[in-house]
Amino acid sequence: MAHVLVVDDSSTMREIVSSYLIQNGFEVTVASDGRDGIAKLQQDPGIRLIVSDVNMPNMDGLTMAQKIRTEFGNKDVRIIMLTTEDNAAIRARGREAGVTGWIVKPFRGDAVLAPFRKFCGLS
Repeated sequence: MAHVLVVDDSSTMREIVSSYLIQNGFEVTVASDGRDGIAKLQQDPGIRLIVSDVNMPNMDGLTMAQKIRTEFGNKDVRIIMLTTEDNAAIRARGREAGVTGWIVKPFRGDAVLAPFRKFCGLS
């Protein structure tokens, strides 16, 4: 089973995304911010994909991505930002941090299901 980590400070968004993924055969772990996301990733090396918001308290999603890539040397996990942020400068910062992809909210599960499966090695 493909394991996805959903990181968002909004409990509503965590529920929407995780429920959709679970209904479609993914195993899901949730985290409330980037700091919590890193802790969950360290606890479970089976996580293949991270779907994260950018703007969160304690640690934002881009800082989390950068730390995963540099401090922890994890180049394998795919990191997708799911956010309202849609400007070129923030996307460029995301690429520099090692972000794999960018989805602008609202979350439309059917549009991302195939790419998420591919990222998790299911297709």
